[in-house]
Amino acid sequence: MLIKKQGEIPSSEITDKKVYLNRRAFIGGAAAAGAAIAVGFKAAGLFDPALHASANAKLQFKPSSFSTNEKQTPLNDVTHYNNYYEFGTDKTDPADEAKNFKPTPWKVKVEGLVKKAQTFDIDTLLKIPLEERVYRMRCVEGWSMVIPWIGFPLSALLNQVEVQPKAKFVEFTSLLDPNRMPGQRRAVLEWPYVEGLRLDEAMHPLTTMVVGLYGETLPNQDGAPLRLVVPWKYGFKGIKAIVNIKLVEKQPTSTWTQAASNEYGFYSNVNPNVDHPRWSQAKERRIGEFFKRPTLMFNGYGDQVASLYSGMDLKKNF
Repeated sequence: MLIKKQGEIPSSEITDKKVYLNRRAFIGGAAAAGAAIAVGFKAAGLFDPALHASANAKLQFKPSSFSTNEKQTPLNDVTHYNNYYEFGTDKTDPADEAKNFKPTPWKVKVEGLVKKAQTFDIDTLLKIPLEERVYRMRCVEGWSMVIPWIGFPLSALLNQVEVQPKAKFVEFTSLLDPNRMPGQRRAVLEWPYVEGLRLDEAMHPLTTMVVGLYGETLPNQDGAPLRLVVPWKYGFKGIKAIVNIKLVEKQPTSTWTQAASNEYGFYSNVNPNVDHPRWSQAKERRIGEFFKRPTLMFNGYGDQVASLYSGMDLKKNF
């Protein structure tokens, strides 16, 4: 299964967070003739209420100790350079096609091998203590970002339903609604989108259920109103628009693994020593930068997560 790529990555300056939160004008960079030329644009257009789960919603959150202090990717790139096949296969499709998507009301069912199966609405989930987690994100295509996500540990949700001992994996399913998600009218993937984690991966404190970014509720094109972020794995593991979470005994079949099992393994850990069949994963290009940088094992989160895979052959279990 081919993933379409945009031919050129725009160069951008880093936007100061305070400037963004105050909704003032900020400067973006544009690549031209091999040199960055600063151009001004108004940030107000990025706050179209249609792009957010709740108009003018302000999320209450605290900083997370897990955050990187690296420069953050500008909001315009985070919201206009997306992989979200439910809204189209080109990077610019989600921002265009998701404008009229209505992410509220929204319910998420948590079921399977749990003692207290429950259905949560998004307002209830927003009451779980939120943190800003600035994570490095790495796409299998070779590009990366640093994004200030707002969310809570997945473990905080799973603990509420009391996972049974037989549960070994967590299966996630996204919304199936071709009327609201036009990309689902094409058979580019098997719909609905399904992802999975091993239970210990799901319970790891870095694994995050995301409800916002840059201090606001999550934009539609980034997975509103609820998505998964696992920062040491490639981005396609970050299933969006989640409606079902199921605790299971057997390893679920992820959508991309089903589409091309030789290219997209279940674990999908960022590993520069395992090439994609059609390109190397040894280097990456950070959005907003011209030169590539070496890809870090586990996306730089090895100190926190390498022990999860002790004794495993990470080339075989890619």
